[in-house]
Amino acid sequence: MLVIGGSSSTSLAELISRELGNAPFTIPFKKRFPGGEMYVRVGGKFEGERVVLVQSTKRDEDLIELFLLEDAIREGGAKSLALVIPYFGYSRQDRVFFPGEPISARAMAHRLEIDADLVVTVDLHSALNRTVFTKPLHEASGIPAIARLLRRRNVDLLVSPDKGGVERAQRMATLLGKPWLALQKTRIDSEHVEIVVPDGAPDLQGKHVVIVDDVISTGGTVVEAATLLRKQGAREIVAACTHGLFLKDAFERIKAVTNDILATDTLESAAETGSVAPDIASILKREGFS
Repeated sequence: MLVIGGSSSTSLAELISRELGNAPFTIPFKKRFPGGEMYVRVGGKFEGERVVLVQSTKRDEDLIELFLLEDAIREGGAKSLALVIPYFGYSRQDRVFFPGEPISARAMAHRLEIDADLVVTVDLHSALNRTVFTKPLHEASGIPAIARLLRRRNVDLLVSPDKGGVERAQRMATLLGKPWLALQKTRIDSEHVEIVVPDGAPDLQGKHVVIVDDVISTGGTVVEAATLLRKQGAREIVAACTHGLFLKDAFERIKAVTNDILATDTLESAAETGSVAPDIASILKREGFS
């Protein structure tokens, strides 16, 4: 078996290889032709081998690299290919909102899975994303990785910034044996939201609170939630997410109103990270990649 780490997920791929019993691990060579086209080459032999390819697709160039790597692996005679996409870009366009739009999640999924035997992802954006793949799909959760970090900290309350994240907060609360609370959110535009504490919420005075989300992009929701919780008397506030995009100045804005920021290693960021490698490796082992 061989684990290949694309350029957007090199560190995570290496950790996955260790979790798979120190499976051979390689990093492809990549360059640009004078005309701008991408060139990749995978070292090592994988004729008749089971191959695990790991690559998040945050940028368009990550997708191109992934398409080329998949083709190279199949051209090299791999017996089977497990495609691990820790962060699945384009997943937010999971339906048509206006006439003439594509369903981007479906369009990318169909092309990504062509050469794969199975796909492993982490915390997809919505349940609809689970329907866009036709090959066997396995979805790992980033919650255990964050919980492993939080077990080393004082935690009094897990907070979901909206009702949509209730299941996530409940699962984290169960793992840590702590209570949870869901705030009430109204979105004003793409970067601004209004958040309030629901009636009957517990007293937050002096509490250590963790805001739990799946994706932090512009940071607007987390900043509003943290500001509100601070006004309610929270002593320490930690922002935690699976996918830390932290677009523009999001990280700095969040850092200004929280005590710390946690994320998983599905994406590289300045946050303290917990690794999803054990959770992904567990799925791969169950599917015969070990």
